[in-house]
Order: sequence, then structure tokens, then C-alpha cells
Amino acid sequence: VVRWEMRTRLFLRTTEFLWQEGHTAHANRPEAEQEVERALLMYQHLVEDVFAIKVIAGRKTKSETFAGAEYTTCIEGLMRDGKALQMGTSHLIGEHFAKEFGVSFLDETGQKKNVITTSWGVSTRLIGGLIMAHGDDKGLILPPRIAPYEFVVVPIWKTPEERTLLAGVITELSQHWELENRRIYVDWRETVTPGFKFNDWELKGAPIRIEIGPKDVAQKQAVVVRRDTSEKTTIPLNELHGKLAELVQSVQQNLLQRHTQFVAEHTYEPKTYEEFKQLAEQAAGFFKAFHCGQADCEAAIKEETKATARVVPFDQPKASERLCLRCSKPAQYQVLFARAY
Repeated sequence: VVRWEMRTRLFLRTTEFLWQEGHTAHANRPEAEQEVERALLMYQHLVEDVFAIKVIAGRKTKSETFAGAEYTTCIEGLMRDGKALQMGTSHLIGEHFAKEFGVSFLDETGQKKNVITTSWGVSTRLIGGLIMAHGDDKGLILPPRIAPYEFVVVPIWKTPEERTLLAGVITELSQHWELENRRIYVDWRETVTPGFKFNDWELKGAPIRIEIGPKDVAQKQAVVVRRDTSEKTTIPLNELHGKLAELVQSVQQNLLQRHTQFVAEHTYEPKTYEEFKQLAEQAAGFFKAFHCGQADCEAAIKEETKATARVVPFDQPKASERLCLRCSKPAQYQVLFARAY
């Protein structure tokens, strides 16, 4: 399902806001709940294993639950400016939709029953999240699994003879990579300098850049540059095939590890509500707090700190004998609060 919305926001929402959405109907609640979990895990796998962005999975509070749903599960990411970004949701709608529109079925005993429905989705804001989570002052940094090209080859030549020499070497290398379905691009543009190409591919976030000129061919080597660390290494041509496969995996893993560390370093656990308010004003990130679960208390926190309840993580510490950070009533769960988009 594709929907269009007109309110724009840099990186997150264009005038045509594309949305991937799924809806399912089930004969019973356990099957529906299993589908809610399956869809959220699918999105978590996409964001963490492909986009290399660490997310926190859990439920929304009642106040933040999708309208009409019994409960909402979500994955929340943290961007480099310390603001939270909702990156996917999965809802148990229950019988609400079925009752409203008369969607029913006959079970194996012939009894008429309402279906139990779910709804789940992500949007093109994932692309904005990718830009904001990994990008730097040079431009994009794309994880290899999502990049249009895993590596880009920049030939460096001055004469037609040098170009012909490089073409033969690069064609031979490319044939090996293409057999493994590697996504490669050889930049043969003649209207710009090699230096321009280096900057251009850094701006575009190419994970790995391979620089090769006549001197490199003579020495049977190539210069390889990682976009994530800017590390430059010289690799023998006869080792390039295997080394690049290792580098692709290394870049992917490093980006996820780096963002995981960023989330950990920007997750705070204030001991008092005053400390919470100070952190929300002075710092950016996730703020862990035990909460009573009352809507009026949650609304007051939002009003007083501008931080909203982003997610109730599935991984919960024991809340027995814990008190709400704001009102000191018995806590129902621990919440991650943050300022958000």
C-alpha cells in the first residue's frame, strides 16, 4: 500500500510520502500476536542488519499507541543529533476493525466470529534515518548491503595507452566480482579529475573506493579506501579479490558497532526527576526512567521536558518496589524518553 502526505520535513518526509504497509486477518488472538511480533522482527532485521542502525524494540505506552489498536510495538532509533526516530511499527488491532466493518468468518464448528487483525509498516523516513545516523561532514556513508555499489573503481590515467592498460586489468578484476554478484562501478568519466571523483564518491557514500593507475599496475597493486574510517591501504592485485570481500563485511559490521556504541553513550539513567529535566535540557539522547503508566503523568513529563515516551523496551528490569521518577507512585515499567522528530 502506498500513501501520500503533503507535510514535508528535511530527510524524513517529501511531498510524496511513500509507506510500506501490511494488514493481516487471523482466526484467533495468538496467531495475530505472533504476526505482530514477526513483522516487528522483520523490520528490526532490516534496520540493524541492512541499514546498520541500532534500534530499541518494545511497546508504545497507552498514550502513544496507534489509534484503534489494542497495543503498538515499535523500533526506535537515535540519530546523531540525539533525537529519537520511530523507524517501524507493528500493531495488534484486535476485533476493532472487524466490528466496525463487519469482517467475520465461520470457524470449524460453524460459529460466526470476528477476525483478529494486525497492521504494520515502515516508510521512506528510513532513508532519512540512514543519512542522519551514519553521515558526516563529507556526505553520505552507506552500509554495503544498502549501497547501490559496494565498491567503486577510479582509474587514473593520462594517455590513451594508459587507459587501455587499465581497462584490461580492471575488466579482468570485474569479471571475478560480477560472478559473485558484487555491485561495482568503474568511473571512466573523462570530464573531471581523479580528485573530483574521490570527493564525489565520498559525498555519495560509496563504502569502498579502489584507486588504480599505471604505476599501481606496474607494482601489481591497488589503493583501497574505506568510507567509514577513511583508512587507505595498498593491496596486491592477486589478493584484491579476497580482501575486498572481507572489507565489505568489515565496513558493514563497523557501522553497526559504531552506532550501537553511540546509542549506549547517549543513553542516560537519571536518579531524580530534577536530573531528568536537566539532562533533557542540556543533553541529547535516550533517558531511562521508571514510570507509573498514567497518561496525565506522561503528559506532564512531555510538557515539562519536551521529551516523549518513545518505547517501553521488551527487555525490562524488574519494576517491583520501583517508583515513578516523576510522581513517586509505584512504577509499571521502565520507559525510554527522548526528544523526537
